[in-house]
Amino acid sequence: MDKLTEYPKLIKRILTEYLKLCRRPQPHIETFLITDEQNGHYIWMNLDWEKGDRITGITVYVRIGDRKFWIEEDWTEDGIATDLVRAGVPKEDIVLAFHEPGMRQYTDFAVAS
Repeated sequence: MDKLTEYPKLIKRILTEYLKLCRRPQPHIETFLITDEQNGHYIWMNLDWEKGDRITGITVYVRIGDRKFWIEEDWTEDGIATDLVRAGVPKEDIVLAFHEPGMRQYTDFAVAS
């Protein structure tokens, strides 16, 4: 697998599938994918209004750098890392960056490099 071309396609496909599923049960919430492919940033974002207050939130934020997926934010039930592994990405190419660096050694995934 050519990581430089395949990894961006893969994360876009996975996040797009999630977006399609999430729009059905809550059609009033604006859910969208923000991509900065040149710099390797992929963000699943939600917007809404509730009782006059603006509601915003990042559900998933993944960066691709150093030929790895850096999962910065992940509020999915099973985790984006699980989807990446199921798609054939080796665990050593996934960094759970939402964990502080000293704690990453206790996961099954990459510590960093």
